[in-house]
Amino acid sequence: MNFFEDIPVGEKREIGRHTFTAAEIKSFAARFDPQEFHLDEAAAARSHFGALVASGWHTAVVFMRLIVQYHQQSAAEKMARGEKFARIGPSPGFKNLKWVKPVYAGDTVSYANEVIEKRASGSRPGWGIVIARNTGTNQKGELVYEFQSAAFIEMRGE
Repeated sequence: MNFFEDIPVGEKREIGRHTFTAAEIKSFAARFDPQEFHLDEAAAARSHFGALVASGWHTAVVFMRLIVQYHQQSAAEKMARGEKFARIGPSPGFKNLKWVKPVYAGDTVSYANEVIEKRASGSRPGWGIVIARNTGTNQKGELVYEFQSAAFIEMRGE
């Protein structure tokens, strides 16, 4: 991860992509969101979705896994080059979570992250807060998921 000072507003990163399979959708739903349109094709066909769809929380969990992996890979690459990298602190929260379109079995969602604001933290010296717009877009180029997140990012301190 880049240090707070090195993250420009407007920076956009492609985080990764994921294909949602019927088996995975059902497995997640059985554990965390047991609504029939996530669990059963026949019931889903009769629903307003018309087919099996992923839970919105499933799309959010996949984003979280991909962004953590993205940051881990970035840190490993910097370490391999002998470069310093910033620590990422906790998130003070998120807002404006929207599930814009359903994610159907077989859909591939590409996730991205764009920095929209940043400021020094008033409560944690040596840290800044980065606000990002996070999105998921299906294989048709349609926005299916978005939210704004905040994260503490370590300052270089030079």
